[in-house]
Amino acid sequence: MRNLGFGEIMIIVFVALLIFGPQKLPELGRAAGNTLREFKKATKGIMEDDKEKDK
Repeated sequence: MRNLGFGEIMIIVFVALLIFGPQKLPELGRAAGNTLREFKKATKGIMEDDKEKDK
C-alpha cells in the first residue's frame, strides 16, 4: 500500500467539500473519528484476550 502525499490529501478534501458541503463535513469527520476509536477499542480487547489465553 502506498502512502498519500499532501497533494493527494488536498484533492480528497476538496472533492469531499464539493460532495458534502462545508456544513456537513465536520459531522462526517466526527463520525469517522468515533468509528475509528471504537475499532481500536475492539481490536485492543481482542489482543488482550489473546495474551490471556497464551498465559
